[in-house]
Amino acid sequence: MSGTDRFDPDGVKCVVWDLDGTLWDEIAVESVTDDLPTPRPAALAAIDALAARGVLSSIASRSAPSVLDRLDAVPQVRARFLAPQVSWQDKSESLRRIAKDLGIAVDALVLVDDSPYERAEVEALLPGVRTLAPEDVPALLAAFEGREVTAESRERVRRYRTEETRKAEGERFEGSREEFLRWCDMRLTVGAATADEIPRALELAARTHRLNSSGLTPDRLRELASSDGHELYTARMTDRFGEYGIIGAALVDRTHHGDGGTPATWSVPLLALSCRVAGRGAAAAFLFRLMERARRAGAEEFRVTLRPTDANLEMRILLRQAGLRRTDATATTGTTSTPTATAADSAVLGRTLQGDLPGSPGWLHVSDREDAEA
Repeated sequence: MSGTDRFDPDGVKCVVWDLDGTLWDEIAVESVTDDLPTPRPAALAAIDALAARGVLSSIASRSAPSVLDRLDAVPQVRARFLAPQVSWQDKSESLRRIAKDLGIAVDALVLVDDSPYERAEVEALLPGVRTLAPEDVPALLAAFEGREVTAESRERVRRYRTEETRKAEGERFEGSREEFLRWCDMRLTVGAATADEIPRALELAARTHRLNSSGLTPDRLRELASSDGHELYTARMTDRFGEYGIIGAALVDRTHHGDGGTPATWSVPLLALSCRVAGRGAAAAFLFRLMERARRAGAEEFRVTLRPTDANLEMRILLRQAGLRRTDATATTGTTSTPTATAADSAVLGRTLQGDLPGSPGWLHVSDREDAEA
């Protein structure tokens, strides 16, 4: 997918830069010294502008691996890039590795490369990846102009760098994966979203795909969150390495009341979590905590709207493991009885809140934010 036509910035999480002829003019391996070519100021400025909007940058260069070693010696440049790949492998393979290392979908990458051949190779083998020539970068930046930038976005690059430290510590850790997770001292707090957290919740709705139950649009989420009988919840996480920030959002519809006037059902039109916490139990812990809160509020049933996609298999597995099964209910949006934008291809999964509820992973400390702030 080449060019900037119909460009959707919400789908971009990382821009991958070629080196020779893209980040700088010369060919690094042909240098007669160990000094790297001087990066183009416009390229560095673009990388910094993207970082300010929460977009990561990486490197995919078909060159000698020693070039990356030389880049490590220039920290003011190297620090701008996460999970760089410099080798003689195909660009498409480098992009796959970058996506895996960052824990994001390959389709969330954009490649900037001066070589038509390299762009064509990626387009052929990774058709969901958009490719750009260096002269297209101004149009890429223009696509982000005027968009709201949340505090979470501004911190995203730093948090991914912290994630690299976590991974390095995990590789050095002498023990099991579960023992390492316990050592990390991860703590999740769940509570009603404050006004300043709403932009981040809207961002999660727009940008998450792997752990997104329904794909409810940010505009619809904003509308519903402000309507009677609905409440927006967020989840924050920390560990010994620092803060993850807001990693989850859930819209709860409490308009379905029982005979006693209390909500008989808690319906969740949207459950969305950052892919940065995949594999750490945070998604399960957030879901289970919402179930507990629903039962404490007097609800007898818990429902989640699910729109199956190619990307959200992890979410589907989680909902099934939580005991949620398809019901005959219609995927509607509460008191308005208006189908969601995705109701036609959505299902409602539900379960009773009587009896035992699933428990959060033992390595994750979970609490209600109201209790933590008391």
